[in-house]
This record gives sequence, structure tokens and C-alpha cells, in this order.
Amino acid sequence: MRIAVVALGKIGLPLALQFAGRGHDVVGVDVNSDLVDMVNRGVEPFPGEAQLQERLTAAIAAGRLHATTDYSEAIPAADAVIVVVPLFVNEETAEPEFGWMDQATTALAEHLTPGTLVSYETTLPVGVTRGRWKPMIERISGLTEGDDFHVVFSPERVFSGRIFADLRKYPKLIGGLSEEGARRAVEFYEAVLEFDERPDLARANGVWDLGSAEAAEMAKLAETTYRDVNIGLANQFALFAGANGIDVYQVIEACNSQVFSHIHRPGIAVGGHCIPVYPKLYLSTDPDADIVRTAREFNESMPERLVAQAEGVLGDLAGLQAVVLGAAYRGGVKETAFSGVFPTVAALEKRGASVRVHDPLYTDEELQRLGFAPYALGGDVDIAIIQTDHAAYRELAPEQLPGIKLLVDGRAATDSAIWKGTPRLVVGTGGSGL
Repeated sequence: MRIAVVALGKIGLPLALQFAGRGHDVVGVDVNSDLVDMVNRGVEPFPGEAQLQERLTAAIAAGRLHATTDYSEAIPAADAVIVVVPLFVNEETAEPEFGWMDQATTALAEHLTPGTLVSYETTLPVGVTRGRWKPMIERISGLTEGDDFHVVFSPERVFSGRIFADLRKYPKLIGGLSEEGARRAVEFYEAVLEFDERPDLARANGVWDLGSAEAAEMAKLAETTYRDVNIGLANQFALFAGANGIDVYQVIEACNSQVFSHIHRPGIAVGGHCIPVYPKLYLSTDPDADIVRTAREFNESMPERLVAQAEGVLGDLAGLQAVVLGAAYRGGVKETAFSGVFPTVAALEKRGASVRVHDPLYTDEELQRLGFAPYALGGDVDIAIIQTDHAAYRELAPEQLPGIKLLVDGRAATDSAIWKGTPRLVVGTGGSGL
């Protein structure tokens, strides 16, 4: 097949390489000319994704992948067009911002030819595939969905760093706007993906037709919103446990020994492109979902809550030297999307502290570009807050933070034996913890 992939980001490029690796001819289109140039030269644009470079090298050498900024080069005569353009949420209104996706859909519609399957993999609010993309493509292309082309929704379900493994591990969910569109989508994804045996599943691993685009849209929102609500509950338990001298991690371990309990770990922040965003996409079409809203608000409040509790221990933070350990939203991942570092720094600065940031994955120049004053271990500090669960912080010792009066461990990452004798607040534990 000839396949077009719209947007060669951290999901789109691996998808393009997966398709190319299965013997199909792939054209990737992206508005970023520098990224397009790197892909065509066989240079991975974002290191850290397992197998990405070797698969890119193989695809370019085999002539199976070409990148371009020109939709007219990618879309015409494609058997399938896969759209993975980012969708953002307005921070003030919490409403989805469709600007980039509208532009991409307009451009692909202008060059769409009959017989094409269009699959949206970007996570969407329920109803958008049918209510927004279908009429937009029909109006611009002059073609009729269901007759001249087919639109389906098929959410990406992968995790950065292990995308190729996840493509094999999880069922590929699809939902069409018609029976024929769904049949075409099943046929397409069975041709480009391979699946691991999953005896734990109720049915065979593979392509699962959920019956409608709306069901597939909701499935992706539900599985990610569940995680946010679960973490919100874990955070609620953690604050109560800490206030009552209880170790919440022992409680969670005990609970999860029972097959029906799956409590997640608490923490100072929930970051990344997915979990902080998708509950808001769900809320945009289900405004009565009070449980979802409360959990999201509670998780967003955690940096402020932990800084306030630190203030309760130290007193006035004005003039103190504060360090936030970790800019990345998740340990081992060089990405700051919705990272807790931003509200944590803001909460400290609001109280008059002088704040610097340390992260082993970022250079001083990169931290400065993010708007932070960089910190090097060994510099004087009054209060430090662990925001990211980087492996390096598990061995962190007071000697590396000279003068420290309080460590707030927002990820329960540090060793209590190493910190014996130094004030340390650990989210979700009693005694020396929060």
C-alpha cells in the first residue's frame, strides 16, 4: 500500500516506520521543515525511542519512507491517510483547540482522491470524527464519505520510549462511520501491525472494531481518564495518611494484593501529553462528570499543597534558596509537557523564595530556555523539592545539597536511611513524611 502519515512527531514517525517495516511505501508530511530534513537524512529527530534510529535507517535505505512538507506530494493516490496531529486544550477555558488539526484536515481534504481511508489517531472528544472531520472533508474535497472515501477513528495507545513494543502488545481499537469504513480499517491495520499473544484478554489480541467512531473515541478518553481519577484518589489517600502517621505505600501494597484493587501511586504532579489533557477533552462533552473534574482539580493542586506544607514546617519561605529537582514530567523522559515543575516553581516564587531547577537530562542552557535558573548539585540550598522520579535521585544524599533545611520528596524516591537526621517530608507517609 501507499500510506500517508500526517505529522511526524513522537507518535507519527514511529507509526510511519512501523508501516514501512511491513513493506509499505510511506510518505510522511509535516509542517516542520527541519524535522522533515532530518527524517530524509535518516537522523532520528528525538532520541530516546527504542528502535527508532535503526528502523529509520532501514526504511530510508530501502526507499520505503520519504518525508515532505507538501500535502500534494503525500495525499493524492494514498490508500490510507493516518492523522496524528496534536490537539491542545486551552488552559483558561479547558476547551479543545482544533487549530492545527483543522489546518491539517483542510490540507489533506484539498488533495484527497477517491478510494482513500482516512484514520484519525489523535485523541479526540466524543463525536468529533463524525461531527467535525467528516463534513469538513466532504465540503472541501467535494467527495462523499461512505462512498468516495471512508473516515474512521483509531486511537493511539502507546507509551513514549516503548512505542514499537506497545503496538504489538495492545489491541488496535477502531470505530467507523459506516460498516464498509470499519471493514476497510480492520483490513488496513491487520496489514500494518503484528500482535503479541495475550492469554489475559477476553478475546484474541488484534484489531477490535468497537462498532462506531464514538465508542472508539470514548474508549481512549475513558482509559486515560481512569488513570487521572485513580491518581487523584491515591493523592487523597496520601494526604490523609501523612496527616495521620500512616505509610500510604504500605496501605496501597496491601490493597493491591487483592485482585479487584488497582490503586496507583500518589505524587506531586501528573504530567505529560495525555493524562492531564484527556480528562478535559472528556469533560468538554460530558460537563456533568463531577468525579472527573474533581480528580483533575485535585491533581493540579498537589504542587501548591506540598509547598504549603513545607511552608508550615519551615515558616516563611521568603528569601530562601529553593531547588526543584526535576524538570521532566516523568523520570527518564526528556519532556516537560504539563510537567509539575512549572506550578512547583510558581508556588515557591509566590512565597518569595529564590528558585533554581536541576535535571540530569537537561543542560543549563536548555533549562534557561525553559525559563529556569539552573542549579548544580553541590550548591547551597535551603529547601529542595523532588518533582521528577529520575533514577539519579534515588541515591541523592544531603551532602549533595549543602545547607539543606528540608527535603520535600514529592515522588517517594529517596532512601530514608541516607536522609536519617535531615528533615524530610515524603508525600504519603507519616512520621518524617507528609
